[in-house]
Amino acid sequence: MAPQAPSPKPTLPPGVRRGAEVPFGVNEVRLSMRQWLAALCILAAVLWTTPLLWQKVERFETGPDYRIPYELSKDYWLYSRRIRQVTDPGKVILLGDSVVWGEYVLPDGTLSHFLNQEAAVPDRFVNGGLNGLFPLAQEGLVRYYARSLHNRKIILHCNALWTTSPKADLSTDKEEQFNHSRLVPQFFPRIACYKADANERLSALVANHVEFIAWVGHLQQASFGQKSILSWTLEDDGGNPPRYPNVYKNPLSQITFQVPSAPADDPQRGPQSSRHRPWTAGGQGTTRFDWVPLDSSFQWRAFQRVVATLRERGNEVLVVVGPFNEHMIVEDNRAAYRELHQGIVTWLKENRVSCLVPELLPSELYADASHPLTEGYKLLAQRIYADQAFQTWVRK
Repeated sequence: MAPQAPSPKPTLPPGVRRGAEVPFGVNEVRLSMRQWLAALCILAAVLWTTPLLWQKVERFETGPDYRIPYELSKDYWLYSRRIRQVTDPGKVILLGDSVVWGEYVLPDGTLSHFLNQEAAVPDRFVNGGLNGLFPLAQEGLVRYYARSLHNRKIILHCNALWTTSPKADLSTDKEEQFNHSRLVPQFFPRIACYKADANERLSALVANHVEFIAWVGHLQQASFGQKSILSWTLEDDGGNPPRYPNVYKNPLSQITFQVPSAPADDPQRGPQSSRHRPWTAGGQGTTRFDWVPLDSSFQWRAFQRVVATLRERGNEVLVVVGPFNEHMIVEDNRAAYRELHQGIVTWLKENRVSCLVPELLPSELYADASHPLTEGYKLLAQRIYADQAFQTWVRK
């Protein structure tokens, strides 16, 4: 058999000598410095413009008595958008926790609604409360998501509930699970009962500073049942064996370009709800609270910082202190509360912060330690609006 002829040697690219290493393979792409800069500029433009454009195409219907729906309480991007909507300098924004938001009442049973009723103007007082909030979280909400609050009139509610125990104050060492953990200070001041790992803390920090990340959170809250897209896709239907009804669905089909509204007839709230009843209706007796002194309270120091931040921005702040449900406090425990209450009022006056101290409501108008029922909000609004100091503040 004749010997086989050797195969021809492959042709090399021009300028490449045989034996030299080929700088990169045919499928690899390497960008020059100029191309990297162009790519970064394009990425930055996308990150910056997407949330802005989204506000143009997504319908967000508000109006008198609007409040952030309960299901969207952690949609901080939506909260920021709502606050930016209120551009009329004649409007007064109420800030606070679920007492301002209205835990047991419908939107037309809140403090802001009845203040509007007293003023005979449907939307002068705006409900800027958020369910589940507390001073340490409110500090983050104001700092990162209410930056538009400048040179405005603001009513800020002060709720003594957050000093009723070291647990409520978040000053205990034992690990605690609590709402709005992504709003609290992640590293300083240190919150001993907050045991999140470094990844979660850094994630929260980035989300609070990068609007695009907050917008992604809005999509998860508004369109995917408060879940990430991956978690939504793998959602268990509760069957046995479990099934995953969304695994083959197109996630884009979930996006409706409209912010979900609260149900018109909320079974958890309002006079027709089983929860809307006096605190004594279930046979509950008085309670002894383990009050945290103001000088060692995390929540009180956070509240002081919230007041300072709002005033630094040129806002006229009026603090409404309580009224806390003293009827619920054991008789020999009330002196400690009144001392704490007086300390709050003294600090506000010493720092020249306008404040109102409404009188205690009748016992039957409280649902629990700090939340009034519908008629309680109505009476509270009447007393606040009739106060001469309030009239002077709101008119100046």
